[in-house]
Formats: sequence, structure tokens, C-alpha cells
Amino acid sequence: MSVSPDDVVTPNRHLDNALPTTLRTTYKDKAYRWNRENYSRHRRFVDIWGFVFTLMTGTWLNGKSWSYQGGVTEAKQAKRRKQQAIWIRETLLDLGPTFIKVGQLFSTRADLFPSEYVEELTKLQDQVPAFSYEQVERIIEQDLGKKVSKLFRSFDPVPLAAASLGQVHKAILHSDEEVVVKVQRPGLRKLFTIDLQILKGITRYFQNHPNWGRGRDWLGIYEECCRILWEEIDYISEGSNADTFRRNFREEDWVKVPRVYWRYASPRVLTLEYLPGIKISHYQALEAAGIDRKLVAQLGAKAYLHQLLNDGFFHADPHPGNIAVNLDGSLIFYDFGMMGTVNPITREKLMDTLFGISQKDADRVVKSLVELGALAPVDDMGPVRRSVQYMLDHFMDKPFENQSVAQISDDLYEIAYDQPFRFPATFTFVMRAFSTLEGVGKGLDPDFNFMEVARPFAMQIMTDGNGADTGKSFLNELGRQAAQVGSTALGLPRRIEDTIEKLERGDLRVRVRSTETDRVLRRISSVQLGTNYTLLIGTFTLSATILLVNNYVWLAGVVAFIAVSLLVILIRLLMRLDKFDRTF
Repeated sequence: MSVSPDDVVTPNRHLDNALPTTLRTTYKDKAYRWNRENYSRHRRFVDIWGFVFTLMTGTWLNGKSWSYQGGVTEAKQAKRRKQQAIWIRETLLDLGPTFIKVGQLFSTRADLFPSEYVEELTKLQDQVPAFSYEQVERIIEQDLGKKVSKLFRSFDPVPLAAASLGQVHKAILHSDEEVVVKVQRPGLRKLFTIDLQILKGITRYFQNHPNWGRGRDWLGIYEECCRILWEEIDYISEGSNADTFRRNFREEDWVKVPRVYWRYASPRVLTLEYLPGIKISHYQALEAAGIDRKLVAQLGAKAYLHQLLNDGFFHADPHPGNIAVNLDGSLIFYDFGMMGTVNPITREKLMDTLFGISQKDADRVVKSLVELGALAPVDDMGPVRRSVQYMLDHFMDKPFENQSVAQISDDLYEIAYDQPFRFPATFTFVMRAFSTLEGVGKGLDPDFNFMEVARPFAMQIMTDGNGADTGKSFLNELGRQAAQVGSTALGLPRRIEDTIEKLERGDLRVRVRSTETDRVLRRISSVQLGTNYTLLIGTFTLSATILLVNNYVWLAGVVAFIAVSLLVILIRLLMRLDKFDRTF
């Protein structure tokens, strides 16, 4: 059995595997209005707000039963949401690079959007026409200060791949080293500036909306998107990320990262070492090359856990297109434009969350999530605490190694959808990466279990956090709890003083509900309503009688019909009141 040239990247076939994700694409003949160097702010304003208003109208109609032919059903609602999701994906592609990237970021936010939208956004493909070679030459000359012919011995004018942010050309240096040159699309920064200004106004509208803004930090999400977008088009930052990533794995010979040629790098141009490999999701090609698929699955999960838990610096987009396998079985990582970091303080708080989960302590988990900024504190945390407790009871009954990351992620987002959770981008990137790697691992090895691979890392963290042995673990936990009790006791007077101050300012509200009082108030309200109906019935009956005596038969009939209708309503009201009394 031989390996297909479509699966293995060779010097003459440098496409799917050795290129950054954002630059692997096929060409399309469709022309886009945004595919130019000069942009009209007014035109962009009309296009973007037109999309938003259309989406808002569609969302509003989703909740109106009369908008469904033949009546509303769950199946019809799901079908309409699916159609809207497809339209959103296609429109985002038409709107250009800014919205393609925003859509890809939102594909991780199942806590904010319906599942149909998120599922469709994951299919958002970055397929756009290439820009001209003359523009490529101009950008390289402007940024690197020399003509292409002076910098490279050969430079292929036909791009290997093109995407919304840029395109990649194959080249050979004067030192005979094979490289790929990543060139940013012209006018991209101007387009980002215009689009993000318009998006800021849209974000403020949603933040102030009485329904869509409640419990959602849209402004925070906007700022996070801006940061990620600007970082992704800074090729100097991407090159620095690649160097950091390679240093973190310098002791591991089973991970390879393309070297950056800094003499040929600028904010808009990045020259990388040519590293061929087999795409990690091309399972048959890996097997044909004699590569152990089970080992590759283990290494993929191990590499990411190493990044997250040991280095605190991780690849935020590790989908199959960004990971290849060398012929010697080592992993090759590409595209370092989107990276995530976990600082020591955040790691410590994550540890507290982990201990709370292991102990099924919903209070501790909620407290740690608030400190992490993943949960917005509200006046009544009861529903949130009950949701967390449900999740702990539901999942922790299963053995650790039998749990599925994807299932946990889906259920967590489902619980969070109507709760005041506000997951940071780092958290959503991690969950998506875990789910993606679990799916790839299953493809490589049907018996692969991500949780089983993660178990030694988790045990190491637990050991590091609790001590080297069981005795130390018990003493450390006992000391921690004693310190917590002491801290609580010392802080109690201040907390009492703060509570009194809130009472004096009127900031503290106490809600008291009495079932008996509610029953009496409801009965009084119903009696008053019944009295009004009785008066109306009497009035209409008397009017009908007078009209009938004066030979206005048809008019008397109409008035009598109204009186009978009111009588029926009154009877139904009395029946409901009686049923309510029997219930309570």
C-alpha cells in the first residue's frame, strides 16, 4: 500500500498540511465588494447594519407562532433556525475578513448562541480569491526594503493558497533553503478599523437591549475579539509565538515547529521554514506510511496537555489542518496567530475549581468561577448553584476515564445558556481544543480516550497542589480549611458592618414570600375582576332588552351575544379560582 501525494506534503505539493489554517483554501470565481484596497465606510455601514437588522427581524419572527404556516412546532422552529444559521454563515463570508474571523470565534461560544448557529459557524470556510502578484511584490518591497528578486533566488508568482487575511507563496532563498512566504492582504488594517468601529456601535446596542443584554458582557466580548483580530494580523507577533512554542518543546524530539526567518519578516510578511508532513486526519495515509496511529493520538493529546498545564502557553486553534505528522512519527504544528495563555494565578484558581469538582462542592466551584471571571455574581445565586450541583452529580458518578470532553462541554454550555456565565475566550478555546483533539484521537484510534491520557496530568496537578503523599495531602487540606475558618472568623465583623451599611443605604433587599398571602391577594384580584365582568354582563343584558323592545332585533342580538360571551369568560374565571383554592 502506498501513500497518496494528496496526503503527503512534498516540496512540489506544499498545500493542505504545511500551511497555516487561514491560508489553505480553494479559489472561487465570486467577486466580493470588500476585496479591494480602498473601502467606503458608508457602504460598509449599510452592509453590516443591514445584516444585523435582517438577523434581528428573523430572530423576532422565530418567537411568533403566527409566522409558522400550519402552526408552530419544535421541528419547524429547529428547521428555521438551521436555515438562518446557513444564511448567517454565507453572509459572514460575503461581509469579508473581519466577519469571517468573528464567525470563527463565535463558533466556540455555545454559551451565547443557539446550537444550530454554533454548528454552522464551525463550517465557515475561508475561501476567497487571491490578490495579484503585483500587490504581493509591492507589499514585500515596502516592508522588507528590497525587491523580490534580491531577497529570493526564486519566488512562485502563483499562490499556493489564498484566504481572507492573506496568501502563501513558495520560494527559495539564495542559500537554497525552501521556504513559504505569507503575505497579508492589502488594505486589511483599514478594513478592520472601519468594521470594528461599526461593530462597537452594534455591541453597545445589544448591551443596552432589555432582553439580549441581560446577563451578557457584550462589550467585554467585543474587546476580546478586537484583541484577537489585531494579534492575528501582526505577523511579527505570530513569528514570536512560533519561537516561544518551539522553545517550550525543545526537550521533546516528537514535536516540530517551522523556523522563522526573521531577516524576511515584517508585520505584513512572514517567511517560514518548509516542513512537509501528513495531515493528522488523513488516517489511511498515516497507516500507509507505517506510522502508529495509536501513538499519534496519544502524542496529540499529550502535546496539548503539556502546553496548557506545564507551559501555560497553548495553541488556541489546534484543528486537524494545523497539525501534521512527519514520516518519523513526530508532530508538526502550524499557524501560531491565535495563541492562549494561562498565568499562574489563573492556574491556581483553576486548581481550586478542580478540587471543588472532585469534592462535589457546588459552593466552592461557584466561588472559584466568580473569581475566575467566568461567572457574573448576581443577587440570587441559588439557581446557578443548583445548576452547578446538578452538573457535578450528573458527571462525577462516572469514572474519570469514561467521561467525554465533548459531552461535558455541550452540557456545560447548555446549562450556562440561560445563566449569568461569561466564559473567557481562553476557556472556550480550551474546551474547543479538547473536543477537537478527542474527535481526531477517536479517528486515529477507536479506543482512544482523552480523559485517560489526561489522568496522569490531573493526578500530577492534584499531587503538586496537595503534597507529595497522602499524609501531606491530608495535612495540607486540613491546614487550608483551618486557615479558611480563621480568615472567615476574622472577617466576620467587617462583613456584618458591610451588611448593615447596605441596609442603611437601601442596597440590600430582602424578598419574603407567603403562600397564604399570595392566595388571598389572587382571590381578591379575581373577585374584583369577576365583579367587573358581572357589571358588564348586566349592562349589556339591559341594553339588549331595551333594543329588543324598540324593535332593533339585529342590534339587540349582537349586544346579547357580547353579554353571553362575557358570561362564559366569568364562568371560566370562577372555575379557575375554585381550582386554585383546592390546590393551595
